[in-house]
Amino acid sequence: MHISLRWLNEYLEPGDVTAAEAERILTFAGFPIESTTILPSGDTMLDVEVTSNRGDVLSHIGVAREIAAAGGSRALKLPQPGKVFNWFGEQAATDPAAAAGSMDVGQALAIDNRVPDECPLFTARVITGAAVAPSPKWLAAALQGVGQRSINNVVDITNFVSFEYGQPSHVFDLDMLTAAPDGKRRLVVRIATKGEKLVMLDGKTLELRGDEVVVADGGEHDGEGRVLSLAGVMGGQDSGVTDRTTSVLLEAATWEPTAVRRAARRYMLRTDASYRFERIVDPRTIDAAGKRLATLICKLTGGKLLPGVIHAGPEPKPAPVVKLRPSRIAHMLGIAVPMPVVQQMLEAHEITTKPEPAAPGTAEMVLSCTIPAHRPDLEREIDLIEEIARTHGLDKLPEHEMVAVRTAPPQPSEKAVQMIGHVLTGLGFYETVTFTFVPPKQAKPFLPRGLSIMQVCDDRRKQDPVLRPSALVSMLGCRKTNQDRGVLPDGSVGGAGAGGGLRLFELSAVFAEQPNQYQRGDPLAGDGRGKQVETFNLALLADCCFPAGAKAIEQKQHAIRMLRGAIETIARAVGGEATRVEVTPQTDAPIGAYDPSGFAEVKVNGTRVGCMGLISAPVQSEHGLELPVVAAELQIAALVALYPPRAVVTALPAFPSIDRDLSLIVREETAWAKIDAMVNALRVPLLESWSFVGAYRGQQAGPGKKSITFRMRFRDPARTLTHEEVSPQVETIVAAAGKELGAEVRR
Repeated sequence: MHISLRWLNEYLEPGDVTAAEAERILTFAGFPIESTTILPSGDTMLDVEVTSNRGDVLSHIGVAREIAAAGGSRALKLPQPGKVFNWFGEQAATDPAAAAGSMDVGQALAIDNRVPDECPLFTARVITGAAVAPSPKWLAAALQGVGQRSINNVVDITNFVSFEYGQPSHVFDLDMLTAAPDGKRRLVVRIATKGEKLVMLDGKTLELRGDEVVVADGGEHDGEGRVLSLAGVMGGQDSGVTDRTTSVLLEAATWEPTAVRRAARRYMLRTDASYRFERIVDPRTIDAAGKRLATLICKLTGGKLLPGVIHAGPEPKPAPVVKLRPSRIAHMLGIAVPMPVVQQMLEAHEITTKPEPAAPGTAEMVLSCTIPAHRPDLEREIDLIEEIARTHGLDKLPEHEMVAVRTAPPQPSEKAVQMIGHVLTGLGFYETVTFTFVPPKQAKPFLPRGLSIMQVCDDRRKQDPVLRPSALVSMLGCRKTNQDRGVLPDGSVGGAGAGGGLRLFELSAVFAEQPNQYQRGDPLAGDGRGKQVETFNLALLADCCFPAGAKAIEQKQHAIRMLRGAIETIARAVGGEATRVEVTPQTDAPIGAYDPSGFAEVKVNGTRVGCMGLISAPVQSEHGLELPVVAAELQIAALVALYPPRAVVTALPAFPSIDRDLSLIVREETAWAKIDAMVNALRVPLLESWSFVGAYRGQQAGPGKKSITFRMRFRDPARTLTHEEVSPQVETIVAAAGKELGAEVRR
């Protein structure tokens, strides 16, 4: 950030800071000077290093505020709207107080802000009768002091206010906009249409992709109105101010930082405006800069400002309030700072403070701090403590030879994740750590229904620009790499192994976007207009190759059962033996990467935690895998919420149990979950537990049917049961199975 020393002193009282003094103060405030240049005009240009979270310091007023807040005898002096610099004895000929047009601005212009999320506030003023001419000497010298060249008095004033307040703005030639029959012009803030072209002020022609925020003419041109500027980045030639301009439309707005950053990077247009908007310009700071801008343009061009200002956007949010505890200041800085001194330091940064009485049960007073609009980086108590440290002087804080460290046990969430890893390793899974970016073709099959892919600029990552929607995309690539290296289906390398195939797991973040009303076209286009969705998932992948020599369908079924067993083991390890896992088959898979005939939803204690199933043949082929694989993806947060495992301790039984095995012939599509739910709902007396034993398919079961065998355990805690007492209970279960499931007892 270039700062003119002469210009900087205009906002300090007294304005006598030297280059060496400015360098010392700013360096200790956290803004070191990278270089100092003496200009031919006698001015000094300072190159100030500004951190990315301090957009407010990208201006002369912001730097002056830091110098004033650092203490000493200087105070911040904000500019008056019509005051110009009298460096060379120049005087403006026009009195701005008398230069007012007769028509209200609302009669000449209308603003249609269709994207309030991307444009929190758009303000417009209109100046008529302006004479575009070379800038006065003071204005050209001010811009020269920050490395800018002079263009004309109108454009130079927009650059001047941008470097003064940190508020970029743009000027349009009002007469170049399409007029309605009543003579009124209209601007539309909207999302670009794919294929629209825009010739920028620098002569570069852009073909827009359909996700950029633009300011367009509200007239009838191709149904949408021609694009006039790329919002927050640069204006277009069609509506730019020239020597022939007499009516100026003045825009002062703010834009959503990520939208500006995306457009600037995509078209390699890194401008002073985009640099500032990427670092947040608060809507509440716009009016002061806009008024200053309009007044100076009128003063230098002789134009008349139409009464009124058009505001298009939602009401600004109220100023945030952060609570600050004196004890926390002492704990973090190692010194006790008196409360009056704390208030003085914070108010030097325009942070309003108000002491609040101690809360019930505590003896500590709390300071309520209202954050000013130009400081969006102040969000937490620790941010305010950092301001106190900077203002007090980091070099004045005590240094200790030894740092006291208080050890703490691992957080429950970390212990739960560690337990999941240990359990899976014990089940024969290998942990993978794979790359987050994947090719679009491989990512789309794993995209959940209703979401779109998230990707970075193609120029930055040409082959794999997509942030993966599932870790399985990368894990399939890992399996292919192992296949190419000779890792056999039994998990060995070039020889016999233990069998069961290769099993992989990974804990990682996955990404997608939730489309909103501003998106156009294919929801899978990944145009970056939606809300970002990031989740932390556990992904599992296993080969379908066991038992060796079995039919392919049997191997797939065995792999699915193995994967289900692994999920149940994980859930019970973190949640306890009482944790119930439900696997419900679904024919309509919401994720296209799975085979519809082998897909299921996974619930734990009634809450959906993810899905599992057989990877479809096209996806398997896309990754070049020779063997079919099964996979699952579960939400880590849902599993961690089960922790710690809840143990149920009961006294050992005093009387023996009676076990009965029951084999029911049911339809092939009848899942064990239905039988389990039926038995649970019966609440059979004396039935202590029941468990799945096995399934049989063959001639005795019949075509389209299977035999499910499960074991029931009966026990009376007060006496020994007899077989005669148990038989009626078994018959109750048989009768219910016949009625609800159409089951028959296998003899």
